[in-house]
Amino acid sequence: MKSKIINAFSNLAPILENPTNELLMAVEKSLMDNKWFEKRDILFSLKAIAKWLNKNTLEEFCERYEFNSNPKNIAIICAGNIPAVGFHDFLCVILSGNKALCKLSSSDNHLLPAIAKHLIGIEPELKERIAFIDGKLEGFDAVIATGSNNTSRYFNYYFSKYPNIIRHSRSSLAIIQNSQIDYNLLMSDILSHKGLGCRNIKKIFIPNGFDFTPLIKASQEYSHLLDHNKFRNNYDYHKAIFIMNNIEFIDTGILLLRQSKEGFSPVSLLNYEYYDSIEQVEKELEIEKENIQCVVSDIKKIGNFTTVPFGKAQEPEIDDFADNVDTMLFCNRVK
Repeated sequence: MKSKIINAFSNLAPILENPTNELLMAVEKSLMDNKWFEKRDILFSLKAIAKWLNKNTLEEFCERYEFNSNPKNIAIICAGNIPAVGFHDFLCVILSGNKALCKLSSSDNHLLPAIAKHLIGIEPELKERIAFIDGKLEGFDAVIATGSNNTSRYFNYYFSKYPNIIRHSRSSLAIIQNSQIDYNLLMSDILSHKGLGCRNIKKIFIPNGFDFTPLIKASQEYSHLLDHNKFRNNYDYHKAIFIMNNIEFIDTGILLLRQSKEGFSPVSLLNYEYYDSIEQVEKELEIEKENIQCVVSDIKKIGNFTTVPFGKAQEPEIDDFADNVDTMLFCNRVK
């Protein structure tokens, strides 16, 4: 069965890269239901997922883990902040030999079922391993739940007696060491999906004397975001607040830059902080490690963080597990 599952996912890849009419219908329904989504963002997500589904990549990935010959029911409670964000959990549950009971967000409840339907079409035996739950979750042996800080507290209480992975809100940041980086790649890490993902950069650490000019120039490639009502409303609102309260900021025309020690910034804002040494940054990362999803830099390792190259924040590798918790190993250990 393991080889059949790997073959099915590898045959799914070209469908995600060049969506069928049925999948495109799911895309259109998603656009109607979630006004934050745009078609370009959904197609970007589908292509990023497809990169995981290379047959050799899947085989090498699965070699590190056992395959459960006695499948367990693992509930997946999906977030809805970016398109098909629950796919990686879905992939791990199925690849580990278990059954996926998916509870979708009302903000994104068309894409994963459409993808699963294609997967079952490729390998009909998978129909018994995939279910989408509309009502109350029941009959599960373990749970993977992703939500906000508020919902994660509820999840921790409600699912405490089950093996679980409970994820709360996190954000990502970048460390700029010199001015020779590709600012277009940095900007894609900041503004892809309008900055709604936990892997989107919400703060940059910059050296003293940093020249903002190339960053401002790179942001102009995202001028289309100002045509999006929700993004534009955020931009206008925060700009007005800064002006009324005499808060200093830099306006790129697309993005507002604010000097702050905070690791999180709302949509249309980017925090920045000057640093004197990498050791200073390492200390701050260690303090905030529970709130950091990933660190982007051309320095390969900073403190305990192995960094992500610029431009790859929203294109994680198959083994870049959310919150640095090995989802496959968790699925293996469910008894």
